[in-house]
Amino acid sequence: MTLRWYGPGHDTVTLEQIRQIPGVTGVITTLYDTKPGEVWSQEAIHDLKKTVEDAGLNLSGIESVNVADEIKYAGPNRDKLIDNYIETLENLGKEDIHLVCYNFMPVFDWTRTELARKRPDGSTVLAYTQEAVDNLDPDKMFESIGSDMNGTVMPGWEPERMAQVKELFEKYKDVDEETLRENLIYFLKRIMPVCDKYDINMAIHPDDPAWPIFGLPRIITNKEQIHKVMDAVPNKHNGVTFCAGSYGTSLKNDLPDIIRSLPGRIHFAHVRNLKFNSPDDFEEAAHLSSDGNFDMYEIVKALHDIGFDGPIRPDHGRMIWGEIGMPGYGLYDRALGATYINGLWEAIDKSEKKCPELKEPAENSEK
Repeated sequence: MTLRWYGPGHDTVTLEQIRQIPGVTGVITTLYDTKPGEVWSQEAIHDLKKTVEDAGLNLSGIESVNVADEIKYAGPNRDKLIDNYIETLENLGKEDIHLVCYNFMPVFDWTRTELARKRPDGSTVLAYTQEAVDNLDPDKMFESIGSDMNGTVMPGWEPERMAQVKELFEKYKDVDEETLRENLIYFLKRIMPVCDKYDINMAIHPDDPAWPIFGLPRIITNKEQIHKVMDAVPNKHNGVTFCAGSYGTSLKNDLPDIIRSLPGRIHFAHVRNLKFNSPDDFEEAAHLSSDGNFDMYEIVKALHDIGFDGPIRPDHGRMIWGEIGMPGYGLYDRALGATYINGLWEAIDKSEKKCPELKEPAENSEK
């Protein structure tokens, strides 16, 4: 079990606090001061890893080495930027780091229209309504949520990135779903040799929400789409971050079925819950199944059934008990979520050891 940590000076949660969460042995982190396209130096990676290990934790993976937009829309500097990405992966491999979560979403990272929706219990949560997006100028997206960031900088919503929104939309004007997928496959084929050399698992994060916003294409939204990418680059290091809350933004997605269709290709798991008020109005919920719409037992059981052994973490917690921090990434509710997920895993593990017939087979797939 891991927790996401944004690094010194960027996170309101400390490594000392994370270490005290029962069952949490590592963190997923990043070099937050780097920009997409920059090379991560081995020295900087080494220092980050040492900071984590000095606190008694493992650096279990990187989230994220962000992919520059010019790679996504295939600009003139694409190959140079991919060369930089390969050099970063090489430096990560030299530091014995073997997992990189990344996404291929154009312009915006994961999207929410509210960062502090108040729930009946008084907690505040991230939330999304399609109506709000439909009535919003994308140039104003950052302004609409910036005041709720509690003095932090949200991943994927850095001010310098948002300042280029209009320019980026122009770059993507001729990029449709098929073109974006081709650009992703080109990127993956270029980086697989270094991943093979250092045994680095690339784990693509699904698009969030799982449908186009502001006319921008989305290509990692469901079972069919993720298998297109897995089939196009049939290398074990081309894999998946299974994020329940991102795939789950579409109620059409059968989350346990997606998991069981990807044995050996899920390298990282984000396990969280959503509560839907309508198909296009949802909010983050507590991890407990009954607080949202997802059957968390079935999600964890599916991961257990396919033999998943990669890092897992809770995600997008509520802000509770008066905590002020990065929305979705406070300490308390994510600590509750980690303990709950660990409890589910222990119960499933012990039940299946006593009654092996309870284990469901994964799909017969070489993907």
